[in-house]
Amino acid sequence: MKALELKIPPLVLVALFALVMWLLAQLVPPLALPAVWGLVLACIFAGAGVAVALSGVLAFRRANTTVDPRVPQQTSSLVARGIYRYSRNPMYLGFLLLLAALACYLMSAAALLLLPLFVLYMNRFQIAPEERHLLHKFGTKYQAYTHQVRRWL
Repeated sequence: MKALELKIPPLVLVALFALVMWLLAQLVPPLALPAVWGLVLACIFAGAGVAVALSGVLAFRRANTTVDPRVPQQTSSLVARGIYRYSRNPMYLGFLLLLAALACYLMSAAALLLLPLFVLYMNRFQIAPEERHLLHKFGTKYQAYTHQVRRWL
């Protein structure tokens, strides 16, 4: 399974999950809620997702470090300011919120069930390898950061 580590770009993974969510929504009847609730929740989750993910990207840009998660060896600094005081992975959290927005828009319980799978995949194949690299590169400074800030939220 190590072969999957850092191989699929997170944006591609989000697109794949979104496609599967859409397909599931076509096969499973929608939730029995007023459509306006799905739309309102989708807007809230999408707005939060975009804001959180962009905050993460901007913090990386300000620190002049790479935003490409497939090459953690190009990391030039440990970013622990801004949104990174609350989440070690705000970009991934933003992606999760965007997928939640899609599930709400689709009014699909089946699509919602894919969200934990996204988190599990990201934890195992994206975040864990990144964390190993950051621990190796930044040592006790990164270890202290992990004790202060949670992985997702």
